[in-house]
Amino acid sequence: MINWLFRDRTTGRITIAQFPNLSIGLFLALTVTRSLTSPKGVAGDVLDAATGAALAWWSIDEIVRGANPFRRILGGTVLTWIVVNLVQRLS
Repeated sequence: MINWLFRDRTTGRITIAQFPNLSIGLFLALTVTRSLTSPKGVAGDVLDAATGAALAWWSIDEIVRGANPFRRILGGTVLTWIVVNLVQRLS
C-alpha cells in the first residue's frame, strides 16, 4: 500500500514532498503578503481571491499531474476544502 501510494510513476522514487511549483509558490507569497499587510476592503478581497485561485490552481494541477496517488488525493482534498469554504461564504 505504501509503495503504491507514494511511488512516483515516472522516476520510481518515493515522493511525498517536492520543490514548490509556481502555483504553490504564488499561494505562499500571497499568504505571507496577506498576513503582513492585512489589507481591508477591495484590496483585501482581491488578495483573498488571488490566494484562493493560486491554491485552486495548485490542487487541480496535483489532481491532473500529481506524481503519485498521494499527491492526487492531496490535491482533491484541498480542492474539496476550497469548494466547501466557497459555498459557506456564499450562503
